[in-house]
Amino acid sequence: MVFSSAIFLFIFLPIIMIANMILPKAYRNMLLLFASLLFYAWGEPVYILLMLFSILANYTGALLIDKTEAQNKKRLLLSLFISFDLGMLFVFKYANFITHNLTRYTAFDITPTKIALPIGISFFTFQAMSYIIDVYKKTSKAERNISHTALYISFFPQLIAGPIIKHHDIAAQINKREITTEKTYSGVIRFIIGLSKKLLIANILGHAADIIFSHDPAGLGSSLAWTGAVFYTLQIYFDFSGYSDMAIGLGRIFGFEFKENFDHPFVSSSMNEFWKRWHISLTNWFREYLYYPLGGNRKGTVRTYFNLLIVFFCTGFWHGAEWTFIIWGMAHGFFMLLEKSRVIRIPENRYNIFGNIYSLIVVTITFTIFRAPDMTYALSFLGSMFSFAKDTTTLSAVIFTPVRLFVLAAAVLASFPVFTKSIRNISSPVYTGMRSIFALILFILCILVLSGESYNPFIYFRF
Repeated sequence: MVFSSAIFLFIFLPIIMIANMILPKAYRNMLLLFASLLFYAWGEPVYILLMLFSILANYTGALLIDKTEAQNKKRLLLSLFISFDLGMLFVFKYANFITHNLTRYTAFDITPTKIALPIGISFFTFQAMSYIIDVYKKTSKAERNISHTALYISFFPQLIAGPIIKHHDIAAQINKREITTEKTYSGVIRFIIGLSKKLLIANILGHAADIIFSHDPAGLGSSLAWTGAVFYTLQIYFDFSGYSDMAIGLGRIFGFEFKENFDHPFVSSSMNEFWKRWHISLTNWFREYLYYPLGGNRKGTVRTYFNLLIVFFCTGFWHGAEWTFIIWGMAHGFFMLLEKSRVIRIPENRYNIFGNIYSLIVVTITFTIFRAPDMTYALSFLGSMFSFAKDTTTLSAVIFTPVRLFVLAAAVLASFPVFTKSIRNISSPVYTGMRSIFALILFILCILVLSGESYNPFIYFRF
């Protein structure tokens, strides 16, 4: 089940919202847990058992760590249950990749595995790991009520594609939260904005990007190759940030407050700033649970650089078991090192045109690698981008329709905070009414698009 589907918008969500308002507070967590398990089982009926097993294992592990006094035993238990979580990821997400590459590049002759990837496994596994690490670090208490642990790991608004919620950020809200008219209204508006990003921008630009990327890159002109790269960069931003907006909005409707996951990353003037604005929950997770434990920047320059490369290798590999994701992550890590070592010097001022252009170029080029099915295709596509050859195909007439040009302009405008933040901070009664009308119009447009659109994938469902 996806947010941008008729069954979710007109059946699942209204029923859960009404039931949540009618039921006494004591029963709301159980309602949301039931809804979350149903939501996941709708698309993954078999793998719901895997998630339940993960919940039970991490619930048990947290209790054992909490009850153990000896530090060496606590550390051993933590290692054991973290190994379980990572082992689950390895089996279901990386086993195919590992066996394929061992067979291809070594003397080993291993029968390739064919294990299906459970939807959202990277997200709910990282949340489970966050919980057990927080209990070990004593930044969270071990939950005695298994339903609270289950709700934290499986809560449907951010279960499939984030944002990744750390346990210590939400534990208090699971136990006590308020549902207010203001919060519900804000949540509905935020959900509609996210739905509009997905259906009215990401899908339209994504369809055009798919047409270009499905073409033999050797036959693409430079301008058309860059068009595909730009369209995909905008697609993945509005697709993923749209999902995050919907998740944050749904959280508010049910009384939760999730932290922001995107903050206009395309205005960044460095790659360091980009990662403070892009997929913020993943950046914070790796910083808190990997970069700092490795030593952060406290053990000298060489170790700092090594730690950064490890983090960005893991960032790429987290996204998927393909060399394209690993190269994408390492490329970002490489530019972070160039900035940190001052090889690339970014002026420290707010409006840095050079930094903005440099960041946009790096992000667009690396997302081309991210989008490619393999490195051979990626290199060929990048070659077309920098070939400066004229386009000899007829794709331009197909790609540059009036609707897509309008959506492209809207996407560029919506990428800048001067537009989105200014209207978000207005709170007058007149503006509230105008915003409600605007949101209603957007929702109607979304329904019209949804009724005739079969192209509706979420990019991050793969991860």
